[in-house]
Amino acid sequence: MKALPGEFLSRMQAELKGDYAAFLESYNNESVRGLRANTLKGNAGETAALCPVKLERVDNTADGFRLMEAWEGVGLSPVHMAGLIYMQEPSAMLTIAIADIHPGMKVLDMCAAPGGKTGAAAARLNGQGLIVSNEIVPSRAKILESTVERMGIANAAVISRRPDEIAKAMPEYFDRVIVDAPCSGEGMFRKDERAIEEWSAEHVSSCANRQRLILESSAQCVAGDGMLIYSTCTFSREENEDNIEWFLKTHTDFELAEQRRLYPHTFAGEGHFAAVLRRKGGSVRPYAPLKLTPCKDKAYADFIEDTFTVPPKGTAYEYMNGVNIISAELPEAIAPMLRRSVGVYAGELQKGRFVPHHTLVMAEHGGEYARMLSLDESDARLAAYMRGEEINCPEAWRGYCAVAYRNHPIGWGKAVGGRMKNHLPKGLRAW
Repeated sequence: MKALPGEFLSRMQAELKGDYAAFLESYNNESVRGLRANTLKGNAGETAALCPVKLERVDNTADGFRLMEAWEGVGLSPVHMAGLIYMQEPSAMLTIAIADIHPGMKVLDMCAAPGGKTGAAAARLNGQGLIVSNEIVPSRAKILESTVERMGIANAAVISRRPDEIAKAMPEYFDRVIVDAPCSGEGMFRKDERAIEEWSAEHVSSCANRQRLILESSAQCVAGDGMLIYSTCTFSREENEDNIEWFLKTHTDFELAEQRRLYPHTFAGEGHFAAVLRRKGGSVRPYAPLKLTPCKDKAYADFIEDTFTVPPKGTAYEYMNGVNIISAELPEAIAPMLRRSVGVYAGELQKGRFVPHHTLVMAEHGGEYARMLSLDESDARLAAYMRGEEINCPEAWRGYCAVAYRNHPIGWGKAVGGRMKNHLPKGLRAW
């Protein structure tokens, strides 16, 4: 690892005092890797048992695990492709662990990419309520959409807007607002040398000022008795406690409910800061519901009837030349912000036929498939399918089928004459 900046070390020595030596010693250790079991798709313990490496539970959340050995090629493993796991550093799991999210809530993840916090929040919603995931950078918003898709989240809307635009459109709407703020990244030093290169005292101050602007807008989105959860992966007091103190002085309708710091010498992770700010009273504004056009297309209806014995939950709407299945109630105010990723993008209407999208087969939508080919590691067809190859299937099958890893779908196939044509997107294949 590169040498740590001298001014950073001086700051940490002044902050930690007697604990400074232990903190400094922690930089002689390798960075800690972890994963979160996606409980939307399965039991955490059962998912952990499918992982081919030794894991240890993280003590701040029931669905988190540390990797106790290297796992090469995890991104091309079936457990990852099926959306059963999300790779996440253990300290970062703190944010959602203390957010007290319950099914039915409306949640805003203000700085959401690449999607780890969104996935954890959605798991706690368990398909009920709404999560709006925002990422202002369009390229990162695409990464966020991919995470939402792989995790099977059926009640999310991904948007790409400035925080002040969201605050103007949806004030006092959300029960929980998560701000995992862009920061100076001091907790990234052990695993990313670029964070060391980019560090400076000026960068810390710049981040702290930007975080205050984000907090200002985010606070406006919190409904009465709701909570704002603020977190960073840095140790800087300016970006953590000082920002919380500033916020409470300038927002007297909020109170500090909880605040935690994790350091690499006190917790087996890279370090994190999180605070829960509760709004005292306040209102819950009424919002007119978003009106969309229900899908009455015959090709779509025929596809659903042929492919499912129990159809996906929610209402199918025609949207942007396709079909989206939406179960959550959306406010009309969100309409100008919506992208393709709202609810479950079922597929595209093409000249009298319906072509299903990968999102549909990955989603935890409550439907049951008429034809699902479930494979495990002992079946050579699993690896072949993941490579994009055609595989054998029952002779009698015709039409679209879900191909699954241990009953967890990983993609579409189309059966004809005992062969399954591969419809796994090329970018996801394990070449």
